[in-house]
Amino acid sequence: MSFFKNLFNLHQGEEKKEKVIEDILNNISFRGANLWILACAILIASIGLNVNSTAVIIGAMLISPLMGPIVGAGFALATYDFDLLKKTGRSLLIATIVSLLVSFIYFYVSPFKDVQSELLARTSPTIYDVFIAFVGGLVGAISLTRQDRGNPIPGVAIATALMPPLCTAGFGLATANFAYFLGAFYLYSINCFFIGIATFLIIKYLKYAPKNTGNEQLNKRLRYVISSLVVLITTPSLYLAYSLFQEKTFNENVAHYITAQFENSGYTIIYKKIRYNSSPKKIELAFLDKKFSEEELKTLQSNLKNFKINNTELIIRQKETDISDEILTEINKSKATLSNKDVKIKHLTDELEQYKPSDPTFANEVKVLFPNIKEFYFGKLNNFSKKDSIYTTTVMIYEPMIETVKGKEVVKEVDTEKLQQWLSKKFKDKEVKLIRQ
Repeated sequence: MSFFKNLFNLHQGEEKKEKVIEDILNNISFRGANLWILACAILIASIGLNVNSTAVIIGAMLISPLMGPIVGAGFALATYDFDLLKKTGRSLLIATIVSLLVSFIYFYVSPFKDVQSELLARTSPTIYDVFIAFVGGLVGAISLTRQDRGNPIPGVAIATALMPPLCTAGFGLATANFAYFLGAFYLYSINCFFIGIATFLIIKYLKYAPKNTGNEQLNKRLRYVISSLVVLITTPSLYLAYSLFQEKTFNENVAHYITAQFENSGYTIIYKKIRYNSSPKKIELAFLDKKFSEEELKTLQSNLKNFKINNTELIIRQKETDISDEILTEINKSKATLSNKDVKIKHLTDELEQYKPSDPTFANEVKVLFPNIKEFYFGKLNNFSKKDSIYTTTVMIYEPMIETVKGKEVVKEVDTEKLQQWLSKKFKDKEVKLIRQ
């Protein structure tokens, strides 16, 4: 046990507590240079989201100073430092408002307001975002208390992704899409909460001394107030993590259900909407051409339980009265897509046809007319001339039969002149090439 204690001992290589506190205080303020750096980082991240460039977004996250006040808030909670908590809260509020304002102005002025995949990825939190924020917060807090900090801090800044959700929230405000704004700001809030909680736990583990005001009664009051704040922050955060886990499990079960019941049977789904937050939960589907009977619908509904999907209603839109404009648009898109696919398949099929003999009896005819051919390969090849022109040539590679005469192997002759004339006439190609293997 002592071996493992020493192996995971965080007190080894620990920085002096006074120096850690000094660094935290230096990084929580958003004035002057820090505020300019934040505004520029937000602008870069907004551009990255606008042009869907992951590299630009990562660069913006590396230069962002947003982690400072969040880590400071976790430290203040752990040391019962109410004054520091007020400072970090004020700094975080300023940073958030400035970030929203800069991203709002950029997206409002920008003529490009298409919703890119990088933007969509920041509009709704998942259980993985909670895990990443918490573990990233642990790494950030541990690194902050080390003498040799190494390289974890830039990695934490990238992994926890505080800036992209804020920029996406600004995009939601600029385009009046409040669903995007709320979802992105929700993700940003989750990251802040769990980074702060992780910092709180590490500082408590390292036993940083609580702040002493010199007034024992005030000390007790501050500890009571801050302990209440920790409970108020932690309880809904844990419930949130549990809810996101439940939603993730539900979506996975629905995906397995849809695959097993519909996709494996070859049914084309052209509309899918999952309503997790409704009561009961709903799975809405529409198919390109498949119609289900009432009996089949009842069976499909009852099969939901086999995939651990409870309190959920399966709605299959297949009547004209059930098909909304949204579903109709999806149907038209799917039909157009399938039509384009059919055209491409036909084009590729026609292209392949010119490279293979269309007569299924061709091989049998060769065996009858030219019995001295043991086996052959036949096809058409693109020929590239010196004049940069391309033309197709018919090629036949053949292997003649070999017989043993008086103990010696003798190659049977193939009438190549007759073979070439026959192939030229059959495939209407005067440039047939014969190659003996």
